[in-house]
Amino acid sequence: MIVTLTPNPSLDRTLEVPDLRPGSVIRATDSRLDPGGKGVNISRALAANGHRTVAVLPCGGIEGKQLAELLASEGVEVVTIPIADSVRVNISVVEPDGTVTKLNAAGPRLSATEIDALAAATCTTAKGVRWVALAGNLPRGAPVDLYAHLVSRLRGSGAPRIAVDSSGAPFAAALPAGPDLVKPNRGELAEAAGMPVTTLGEAVTAANVLRARGARTVLASLGRDGALLVGDSNVLHGEQRVAVPRSTVGAGDALLAGYLAATTEGPGALAEALAWGAAAVSQPGSGMPGQWDLDRSAVVVRHRIESDRPISERN
Repeated sequence: MIVTLTPNPSLDRTLEVPDLRPGSVIRATDSRLDPGGKGVNISRALAANGHRTVAVLPCGGIEGKQLAELLASEGVEVVTIPIADSVRVNISVVEPDGTVTKLNAAGPRLSATEIDALAAATCTTAKGVRWVALAGNLPRGAPVDLYAHLVSRLRGSGAPRIAVDSSGAPFAAALPAGPDLVKPNRGELAEAAGMPVTTLGEAVTAANVLRARGARTVLASLGRDGALLVGDSNVLHGEQRVAVPRSTVGAGDALLAGYLAATTEGPGALAEALAWGAAAVSQPGSGMPGQWDLDRSAVVVRHRIESDRPISERN
């Protein structure tokens, strides 16, 4: 089983439009409402592919109740921590070429008691599982070292493997705690390493900076340029082209879910991750792919890195 923690989940409203013109009245051609947040999406992807998963999250207001109901309808087991404030609602506007404009709300402010309850529930639920994924930004009121604290606490309780997918100060603070896996995107990788990431070679260098600071393995998502897997025994680059991209929202979360679900290490795990991530890009909104959406035959994984190859500005 795989447990996810999403400290700042959301309801994600997606609107598809012919084009986005600021200051204009635009009629959406389609809309959908999905559960949102990095850990939530990881659990959704796992459940859609037949893997048992439990999502731990704070839950408050009508929005929180609706979030829990939507997750249950997708087959995700949920452990909710009641909070006083309401869960946030985010809006994504998607254009025909796959360009996404996101409007993310700040979300609720959690009290110290609510944060402690969330951490305790995560550790209790994580006993005896295969992976624990700590994912997403932190809610207001949470200490910046929450993920670092949880990595150390989970490690002490015997949790097998721990992944962290976040950004900014909470991500940087988690590195010295020694997570087994971190999953930054290109911007998060550059920020955490304190260096530009414009080529695959620079991405590998940046990944090794994160490993020197404590992360054991780095799975870096590079959008249309695929993903890198950098660990003790492997430096791998993989790609899978998407014929008709619909939305990139949640694609990185699906990528990580595929990696966590993989039954192999190294190239096999990266290939599985890429198949899941590419399938997510083909879904509308923040929809997660199921078993019949995956095309593993189109994945290419390389042991040799084209160090000078530029990474696309648009990812």
